[in-house]
Formats: sequence, structure tokens, C-alpha cells
Amino acid sequence: QVQLIESGGGLVQAGGSLRLSCAFSGGTFSNYIMGWFLQAPGKEREFVAATSWSGGYRLYTDSVKGRFTISRDNAKTTVFLQMNSLKPEDTAVYYCAAGAKVTTTTMKILRQYDYWGQGTQVTVSS
Repeated sequence: QVQLIESGGGLVQAGGSLRLSCAFSGGTFSNYIMGWFLQAPGKEREFVAATSWSGGYRLYTDSVKGRFTISRDNAKTTVFLQMNSLKPEDTAVYYCAAGAKVTTTTMKILRQYDYWGQGTQVTVSS
């Protein structure tokens, strides 16, 4: 079965940067659209970014446009989230997700994804 293992979370000051990584195994990576979601305490999980099968199409939620970059390395079967200009409101647990049935028009729909990572905590101090 597909397994996703995240890393790279931590504590950073406002304005700083983090790079999250998600290692994929157990399947054919290029068959999956990959996404990042966040969940703040007491809130539902919500969409952050996603990338298509070869990385040619990328979609972001409005609040991170211009600050975050999603990318994938199919040779390394890894998806990344480069997070720049971080704000305290970015504080959350970040989850990577893989979806074989996801398309470029359904990237934001959480329930379309098949597999999820364990989550990694990102904390931004002011």
C-alpha cells in the first residue's frame, strides 16, 4: 500500500522559511496527483496546494499564493512544499496527500485523495 512520510516541519519566526518534504512509496508515484493540506487546532483540514502528475500544473489556495511553492521530483518520488514569508496564521499541522483519481479540476477536494501522511507541525512565531 502507498505510504507517505513527511518531514521538515518545525518552529520558525515570522518572515522565515521552511521546506516540507513528503516521501512516497508503495505505488507508482507519477500516477498520483499530490497535495498539501493544513489543519489548525479545532478546525477542519483545508487545501493548501497541489501539483499534477509531472508537476506541470500547480494550484494554490489564495492565502499562500506568491509565498509557497509546491513541487515534485518523480525520480525521487518526493513532493515538496517550499514555504517562504511565513506568517503566524500559517501555524498548523501540514499533511501531504496522494490521489490517483484526482484531476486538475478536483485538486481542492479532500475526499478525492486516497492516501495521507502522518502530518508535520509548522509553528510560526511573531
